Amino acid sequence: MNRVKIWYCGALLCGSFLAAPAVANLDGQQRAQAAGRALMGEPAPRLLLETIDGQAIDLGALYGKKAVYLKFWATWCVPCRQQMPHFQHVYATAGSDLAVIAIDVGFNDSVDAIRAYRKRLGITMPIVFDDGRLGAAFHVRVTPTHIVIGRDGRIRYVGHLADAQLDAALLAARSSASAGARTSSRDVRNPAANPDPPAIGVGDPLPKRSLRTIDGRRFDFERGKASQKLTALVFLSPWCESYLATTRPEVAANCRNMRAQFTALDNDAHVRWLGIASGLWANAEDLEDYRKQYQVTIPLTLDASGEVFRAFRVNDVPTVLIAGADGRILRRLEGNAAQDPTALRKAIGAATAAD
Repeated sequence: MNRVKIWYCGALLCGSFLAAPAVANLDGQQRAQAAGRALMGEPAPRLLLETIDGQAIDLGALYGKKAVYLKFWATWCVPCRQQMPHFQHVYATAGSDLAVIAIDVGFNDSVDAIRAYRKRLGITMPIVFDDGRLGAAFHVRVTPTHIVIGRDGRIRYVGHLADAQLDAALLAARSSASAGARTSSRDVRNPAANPDPPAIGVGDPLPKRSLRTIDGRRFDFERGKASQKLTALVFLSPWCESYLATTRPEVAANCRNMRAQFTALDNDAHVRWLGIASGLWANAEDLEDYRKQYQVTIPLTLDASGEVFRAFRVNDVPTVLIAGADGRILRRLEGNAAQDPTALRKAIGAATAAD
């Protein structure tokens, strides 16, 4: 599978649309702008990307020469599809002073699905498949998210809607001064200074860190052999069962089936559970609503930045990791494994025997 390839060559950095996955108070535009507020006016990341067709795109080389328009989207996202005619029109009429790039967020998606989507809709702009790092660098919390970078290499606009405000930002970005297209070595968001560590997988120990649940409690990954308990980490999305029921029904069914399985096993005295929710289209209120709606009893935490998902290279929900009492990961279940109603029970039994 082709993934975005990133080499850090400098410092880092719907109106009338159908309802999106969110269920809490903020709409898509508010969520996108709130997440992107800290980026406004800041130097954009100087990254080298690779499209799903093998084309290399050097963002850093574009700064100072032309404006850049990045759209983060997904094939299952309804407003993304509704905005595609606008996006394709911008690309087709961009001219020489604007680079237009589509970035699939890589969440419950695939390159094959993107290619089929591209053919069906007739879109022609370059497409990158993100492994989570681009979304993290640009604080992506909703789909679609529009990022407009001026010719000066600074982020000029972050939003969710394809509207007059976006069009005005695209026009202004083209005429912004090209001087000063530099980045700051003091930027704490510089991924070159803090690259993702190697993936944590089966056979590896859980990291030495703690997470805070939405109840304010502390969950330590590392408990030590004395606990004599397995650790089950359930990676989920609070809107998977509802929103994806129409756009990705098989994924929605997998999420529902896995929830039923971990709910049935929640009282197992030999296992401690933690549900880790993606921060895409979700905040703490959404996660609390999910807990109440489905009467979820395991502890829940929100991975707002996607850091935990990236650490374990989780790109699809549901995914479950099971670690032994010594903290070493023994089993990984994901995707269609949830279709077997006894999959989680079997995996816990096998992990217990192997521990």
